[in-house]
Amino acid sequence: MNLVIVDYKAGNVQSVQFALERLGVQATLSSDADTIKAADKVIFPGVGQAASAMAQLRARNLDKLLPTLEQPFFGVCLGMQLLCQHSEEGNTDLLNIIPLPVKHFETDLKVPHMGWNQLENLKSPLFEGLAEQEYVYYVHSYYVPVSEYTIAQTSYPEPFSAALQYKNFYAAQFHPEKSGAAGSQILKNFLAL
Repeated sequence: MNLVIVDYKAGNVQSVQFALERLGVQATLSSDADTIKAADKVIFPGVGQAASAMAQLRARNLDKLLPTLEQPFFGVCLGMQLLCQHSEEGNTDLLNIIPLPVKHFETDLKVPHMGWNQLENLKSPLFEGLAEQEYVYYVHSYYVPVSEYTIAQTSYPEPFSAALQYKNFYAAQFHPEKSGAAGSQILKNFLAL
């Protein structure tokens, strides 16, 4: 399998790469358009701030390339948010692949939402072999509301999209690479799509 992790200087690429290696899978890190287009599957990790991540994508012309991809694609954390239309974080226009907004948590609970929380309403082959209420690891201050594209939810305290699917684009707000056995199963499931 030709697996590519998009390397745009705004992602947690090494932890994703190590998680894949623990599964016996080698991935290529690349920001090269031809390499990404030729991949069987693409993983798009992200950490940090939306505006600076979008600037990194634009600098590499990846903002034009990524929406055109047709192979299975998996956005992680900020990588999920970047697939959406617009973020309240810095009033930032995003890749506009998934027609949803990214909003800031308005809650009395601590923000960022950081730590282990449960997945609910699992609706995708991405979660094959996982039970409802499985715990995964989060670090985020912004979220995508529950919508028709939501394939898993988490509550903090209100439900939000823990994972999305739109056409060939899958995405998780949590970090599967830091979510133990559940995260490893999710990565395996993505690789089997």
